[in-house]
Amino acid sequence: MKPYPLITRDPVTGEELTVTRLENRARGLVLEGEFSLGWIGALSHEQLEYAGLLLRCRGNVQKVADTLGVSYNTARSRLDAIVDALGGGGEVEAVSSSSDDVLTRLERREIDFEAAMKLLKR
Repeated sequence: MKPYPLITRDPVTGEELTVTRLENRARGLVLEGEFSLGWIGALSHEQLEYAGLLLRCRGNVQKVADTLGVSYNTARSRLDAIVDALGGGGEVEAVSSSSDDVLTRLERREIDFEAAMKLLKR
């Protein structure tokens, strides 16, 4: 039986899930307790998939964009969302910061509201 993909967030509340059981079926070993998912628990399934692709592309965001068939700005925005989820956001680097470009990126959901506000204040 193929295992399900890792679910890191409660689908109802969005809170981080805690692992309570680890098992090695081949050896019959079972560990029960409370185990943190660490930084992985801060990311959604989609963000984990993106992080894996980014690693396979050796950190090349343009190659990720090409692989996904999205613009560089969209790929970069997804990376920024991962950085924010891990608590490393702080500043937003603007690829283009004219108000029209920012609003277009917001409309396309390439950036979120907070990122748009930061770019518009520059």
